[in-house]
Amino acid sequence: MRLGRSAAKVSGDPTPEPGLEDRPASRPPRVHSTPIGEFLVRQGALSTGHLAEALLQQKASDNLLGTLLIELGLIEERQLTAALAEQLGIPLADLRRVTPDPAAAALLSESVARKLGVIPVRINQDGVLDVAIAEPSNSLVAQVHEVLARPVRILLASPTEIRRAIDNTYRALSGVEQQVAAFTAVQGERRGPNAAHMAALPVGGHDAPVVQVVNMLITQALRDRASDVHIEPQDERVRVRFRIDGALHDVLALPGSMASAIASRIKIMGSMNIVERRRPQDGQIALTLDGRAIDIRVATAGTIWGEKVVLRLLDKSRPLYKLQDLGMPAHTHDAYARIIRSPYGMVICAGPTGSGKTTTLYASMTEVNGPERNITTIEDPVEYVFPSINQIQINEAAGITFAGGLRSILRQDPDMILVGEIRDPETARIAVQSALTGHFVLSSLHATDAVSALYRFLDMGIESFLVASSVIAVVGQRLVRRTCSDCKVSYTPSAEEMAFFEQAGGRHKSDFWIGEGCNFCSRTGYADRVGVYEVLRVTEEMRELIVAKNPSHDDMRRLAIDQGMQPLRKEAVRLVNENVTTIAEIVRSIYTV
Repeated sequence: MRLGRSAAKVSGDPTPEPGLEDRPASRPPRVHSTPIGEFLVRQGALSTGHLAEALLQQKASDNLLGTLLIELGLIEERQLTAALAEQLGIPLADLRRVTPDPAAAALLSESVARKLGVIPVRINQDGVLDVAIAEPSNSLVAQVHEVLARPVRILLASPTEIRRAIDNTYRALSGVEQQVAAFTAVQGERRGPNAAHMAALPVGGHDAPVVQVVNMLITQALRDRASDVHIEPQDERVRVRFRIDGALHDVLALPGSMASAIASRIKIMGSMNIVERRRPQDGQIALTLDGRAIDIRVATAGTIWGEKVVLRLLDKSRPLYKLQDLGMPAHTHDAYARIIRSPYGMVICAGPTGSGKTTTLYASMTEVNGPERNITTIEDPVEYVFPSINQIQINEAAGITFAGGLRSILRQDPDMILVGEIRDPETARIAVQSALTGHFVLSSLHATDAVSALYRFLDMGIESFLVASSVIAVVGQRLVRRTCSDCKVSYTPSAEEMAFFEQAGGRHKSDFWIGEGCNFCSRTGYADRVGVYEVLRVTEEMRELIVAKNPSHDDMRRLAIDQGMQPLRKEAVRLVNENVTTIAEIVRSIYTV
């Protein structure tokens, strides 16, 4: 029985029953006479009205009831798992807290674990193996017994917990030491007495140690939800770091002798020039890993120790965010939703690198997309493909630049134009002219906040009266990490944190929450991120101030706040008040004077 898609933690979830090691080896799940829907109603987890509604939709969609209940948001995934465990008499495994024993996991290969959707948890004193499964069917239990060929006790866990436990247990980097040793041995042979013979041997091939190491790094980065991989040569080593939820974490240290070989391998994958090692290069890699289509942007730069390589990972299987899912409060969302439905003008998303600007642009575009609109984008690169939208990929080698592409778009009868990024005065001027001639333009700009974005236009040489006439709104944004809902506990902030919180306008509260670290947040206490937004509307008063000679940053910011803009820091404090994130995360991610 498939349980459905992932869901957040439910307070009061049952924990595994104590004394599991004293139980006999598992038998097939018992058959309960009460259907799972009625069982959930009896537990108080579901109302009779919601059950009736779900049963009607089940007849039309032919989905499993449990899956449908989760999709409709009527119950949580772990709620359903706990009910099934009680209904069938199977102990519940909490894989958020319980880490599978490596000795137990070694009894089952990764491929079989993923295929069956099961994970060995531990070997008990009596030699019986505890195995967590997501589908409590007799056929799967029989397969588990057959594959392991030993006494087994079945536990039940949600599909999401099973998948995450498999990713955390079967680390792609677990065999990297053997590959490093093989590489070192080959390098030693090439420098030894048989160097002439070894030099004639091929170094490529899918089984080459460097190829395997690079594949392991990318696979593990994907499983760890990393957005970027940093491969940094240093004096005696190569440091590998993953950026997860906006923060960098040390992952691996490789011998310094592998630096050039790893850089060359990645450059080959990205169709880059492996001979050129001094100039920065960009490339792109398309892969399929763990059944997911991945796009990787590659950037190299020469340092005093060699070439540093940064990989930006884009998981194309992840669903796009909708505008209401970005994290805007209701009043900001309503105002912004009205702004992006304007027939003409320019809306700018401003923020530093990695602040979610492209995600906001895509969500804005899909919000207004329809058959009556001709929407065209020009991007570098095209990160997500929309079947109903015309998308142009920048290719400077072929002469396709932002400025040139934007000129060509204007001859394509567009209603909305998305410019991936305004990087130079020429692109900025054409975008402004497009907004002034009856088109709606969405674009991103690197700036610290909404007011600074307007100053960036003025710094690019765009006349103030053109900026005032074309720009209708600027969105300043950041991303902050969410407190992990699976391991959050109450805590007392430090005196410095409380001083910042009160100075930033935080309301008095007695309960603060922090993630203590669990299997599902990589022991960081944070899982996923949420957007923090400030929306500056260019009103008549703001236009007059922009056109005035040398308006100060403080004057423009003060007017924007007076006219309803909620600044970034105030919005971030709101998230702390709502226990979405922590004071320390706000200090780390949002710095405003």
